[in-house]
Amino acid sequence: MEQRLRLNEFKALYKAWKTKIPWVDHLLLGLLVWLEEKLINNRVKVELDEAIKEWETLQGELSPTQPPMPNYVTPIYTEKPSETSTSLPEMRLTAPWYVEAYDEK
Repeated sequence: MEQRLRLNEFKALYKAWKTKIPWVDHLLLGLLVWLEEKLINNRVKVELDEAIKEWETLQGELSPTQPPMPNYVTPIYTEKPSETSTSLPEMRLTAPWYVEAYDEK
């Protein structure tokens, strides 16, 4: 993985602190890349947290009370003997408003 500085502040620091010793320059570059990554991640985290807080306050102003949860209707569980299998019954979960219509012939 190639180490590369992204921010101009860190590029200027690297140019100012750079020596003519390659292994020291490599260590310095590694340290600056690590610090820069931590700084960028921290900035992003802070900005996102602030944006989320602002959005939550705006949502709170638009609807001061949360809408009530809808009343959920429990399904109806039915079991009847199967016409094709003797060992397994036919099981159904249906809504209370569902009316099963049988065609009697």
